[in-house]
Amino acid sequence: MTKTILITGGSRGIGRAVAILAARRGWNIAFTYIANESAANETAEAVRRAGGKALAIKGHAAVQAEVAAAFDATEKAFGAIDGFVNNAGFGTQTAQLADKKPEDIAALVETNVLGALLGAREAARRMSTKRGGKGGSIVNMSSAATRLGMPNEGVDYAATKGAMDPLTIGLSRELGPQGVRVNAVRPGLIATDFHALMGAPERLQKLMQFVPMGREGTAEEVAEAVVWLLSDEASYVSGALLDVTGAR
Repeated sequence: MTKTILITGGSRGIGRAVAILAARRGWNIAFTYIANESAANETAEAVRRAGGKALAIKGHAAVQAEVAAAFDATEKAFGAIDGFVNNAGFGTQTAQLADKKPEDIAALVETNVLGALLGAREAARRMSTKRGGKGGSIVNMSSAATRLGMPNEGVDYAATKGAMDPLTIGLSRELGPQGVRVNAVRPGLIATDFHALMGAPERLQKLMQFVPMGREGTAEEVAEAVVWLLSDEASYVSGALLDVTGAR
């Protein structure tokens, strides 16, 4: 059965991998991006090549009007939303917390926490069977950083991702009677541009020794977990925090 999926931050990294993998099931894929239109267009084309329909939507996850507009555009293009991937987020430059800029921390919290809450709120309003929706699945993008803390690198990032776990647990219990499943995926050391954007392109090689499986993961491996949680195969899974970490 065809599903309609909305992904925040879907033009690169894990969001992009989710979009392409979901498209291979023939699903309709809408995703948001902030500024990189060329990357968004390339991802949309990759979704179409994979067998899905695509809609790229420019919008910021932490701006309520733009969040609502993304849901509106998705519903106008494809009909009611079956799945929402709460993925938009970033990390500040690698440093101890005492050396981070307050304005950078504020921007981080705005996107990673406020943006996640606004996205989850809008998804709940659209998907709840008690509010006229048809139910569905929400997948929050958490992180292994919630357990590891990222000392000397990204304590601020770990703190913002720490918000995703209670959001997932609480909302799963709130929306369970309303036909909506809520889960989180917690990626570990994954080969994306996340590390370079934090100013630490060598981070993968540095931390790989701490991964029992002896290697980094891929965005596609994380996407497999996300798409499974969106699918009917995970119909009795809700409130789960699924680690994709190579046992780290």
